[in-house]
This record gives sequence, structure tokens and C-alpha cells, in this order.
Amino acid sequence: MTIEVRLERLKEGVPLPAYQSEHAAGMDLHAAIAAAVTLRPGDIRLIPCGFRMAVPIGYEAQVRPRSGLASRHGISMPNAPGTIDADYRGEVCVPLINLGREPFIVEPHMRIAQMVIAPVAHAKVMEVAALDETSRGAGGFGSTGH
Repeated sequence: MTIEVRLERLKEGVPLPAYQSEHAAGMDLHAAIAAAVTLRPGDIRLIPCGFRMAVPIGYEAQVRPRSGLASRHGISMPNAPGTIDADYRGEVCVPLINLGREPFIVEPHMRIAQMVIAPVAHAKVMEVAALDETSRGAGGFGSTGH
């Protein structure tokens, strides 16, 4: 399935989101910064991506960490995955956090995150007096033994 997402470039020279392989689920997002940004361990910085977009109604854009940055350097997102709603029209920015032990340098135009376009289901909330019972019941974190 292919849908159209309209993008407006805000900063010249910064690559627009793009899939890196034929069957990739996510498009890479690039840092639209003029100079390198150093993330010390524990730092969180909002990195602009140099574009804004119109996600079609009925869809969202999910912004996720890049697995290579996370596994090699501890660079992630504090709100992963982040959601961009269909009615948002501001610049796309990515909050990066350094969970590693060493400073990490975000270079201009570096691939910093990935974006997945996904359908959204709206739920009808219904208040009830009681819920049906299940074998799991109220068992929470770790209650299934895994």
C-alpha cells in the first residue's frame, strides 16, 4: 500500500526523509543543524529535521530511534515512539537522549531517527459498571512468567 505524504522543505541542503531499502518500514530523518551538537551522557536535545509535512487524515507518523545509534552509542528518544498527528503542521523535530557513557556528536545532515507512516484507529470509549473476567485478571508486569 502506498499513500501520499506532502512535505515542505524548510532548510536547503538537508536530505528529505527517504527509505534506505526496497522493503524498509521507516524513512530516515536527518539532522537539519548548521553545526555539530554534542550530547553528553544524560543530555536531551531537540534536533530539527528541516521539513514540515501533512500526514493524511487517518494516519500518523511514528518517529523511532535508529537501531544502529541505539545499539552502538546509546542514542535513543525519551518518548519513543513519538507520534506526529495528521493535523500537526510545525517543523518535525526529534528529541534525542544520550543513554550511553560517552559524549556523542550529532553532525549536520546525520541520519538521527526513522519515521513510519501508520494507520490510526479511533476508539469509542464506553464506560461500563464492570469488565468481563479473564484468566490473567489484574496480573501486570512479569505476571505471565516472561
